[in-house]
Amino acid sequence: MTTERAEEKVRETLNAVALDRVRAPANLVEQVVRRRSRRRFSQAAGAAVAVAAISVGAVFGFGGGGAAGHDRPVRPATSPATPPEGWEPWQSNRPGASERGCLVAGSALYCGGSEYDVAKIDANTGKRLWTLKVNREGDGIDHPFAVRDGVAYAYRNHTAENGPDGDYAGGTDLMAVDADTGDVLWKVEMPQDDRTAQAAMLIDGAVLANTPSVRTMSALDPLTGKEKWRHTWDKGTVCQRAVLSGVPYLACLPDVEKPEATEVLRLDPATGSATKIATLPGGQQLMGTTGDRLVLIAAQGEGGGGKDLRLTTVSGSGERVSRPYRTVGATAASEVIGGHLISVSWQGKASAYSLTTGKTLWTRPVGVTLPSQDTMQNLPSPVVSAGQGVVYFFSPTGDLSGLDLRTGEQVWRDHVGTGEERPRGGAPQLLLYGDVLVARNGSTMLSLLPRVGG
Repeated sequence: MTTERAEEKVRETLNAVALDRVRAPANLVEQVVRRRSRRRFSQAAGAAVAVAAISVGAVFGFGGGGAAGHDRPVRPATSPATPPEGWEPWQSNRPGASERGCLVAGSALYCGGSEYDVAKIDANTGKRLWTLKVNREGDGIDHPFAVRDGVAYAYRNHTAENGPDGDYAGGTDLMAVDADTGDVLWKVEMPQDDRTAQAAMLIDGAVLANTPSVRTMSALDPLTGKEKWRHTWDKGTVCQRAVLSGVPYLACLPDVEKPEATEVLRLDPATGSATKIATLPGGQQLMGTTGDRLVLIAAQGEGGGGKDLRLTTVSGSGERVSRPYRTVGATAASEVIGGHLISVSWQGKASAYSLTTGKTLWTRPVGVTLPSQDTMQNLPSPVVSAGQGVVYFFSPTGDLSGLDLRTGEQVWRDHVGTGEERPRGGAPQLLLYGDVLVARNGSTMLSLLPRVGG
């Protein structure tokens, strides 16, 4: 299958095919096929992961938002919310600085927008501290992805010039930026325009990046960008990536529509030497991590598109636990957070599934009214305050809801003004700064303290 045909097939399937009446959400389409055709998902993922993302990701995708009432807490949460020292409620609307998303690190937000690849914002006041202008264009869903030891890591276009044919294909650079000044410390060219969480991540003593080829992960010195080691997999294989306690892992499978098995490899963060720690049946989709374990999911049955799934956790030593998982209704949103799989159905029900016990802890109304599935509107990822014991949800229309993580009982809800819904824009976000919530929709951001607890 050619790159162009693979992209066309993925786009058609994600936009048009409903598996058990679950339509793939808008942000999944954007992640799989970037706005510009030069960003090829098939280069990064291959057919196997693309099919896994369709058959599993459509079931566990993110969908709509909605409206809710503005009532205050029903009862106290586990512990009261307390703001960081120096924080005050704030709201900002500065086009160009945050439409592509933000990251919380320390007492700052690191955002990306149409005008700036990185904009550092004081999380206590909302004041912009410094900006790094984009190299020609700033569209897409990418934003700074990590901050460590005074260095922020992000992406930017490799060039602002048109190619010899007159078309623009700027390419992508991974860059390191001084978090205090905004000065670019180094840049490394990427072999493709994948800017998802799979493209680069922090490991012990290095940045693990998908460079210099599409089948290679290289450990780059965090201060210079110089290569320390590289690991390359065979042609016809695709590898998903994750990090546990600073150690990188790969989940590799044949690049075919129905893989027989997925191999899990551990890479030594100092040398890159690979050790196979597990072989799992079928084509596994890497969902995330919980504690010291990887979380993978695979569809069961011949069709691979039903509600019957299998969740497997794999430890760094290769110990695995596999349990059946069945979705309850069509799923609008799902996220691995801590030791839980938090899901929201299109019927407006939220549920918490324990990855430790394999049991659904509760199923309750989410507190926001979801729109029609046909709108393809994004529901932001929920966030969990471990100290409060509350999981928070945010709708694109500005509705907020907090559910007790132990029982699912609603302990707080509110409505905030973040402008009109943006069904075709970048996905809204809900971020946690201590106990403070930061809600973003497009270029509008606001910070508030949910009054839950004592």
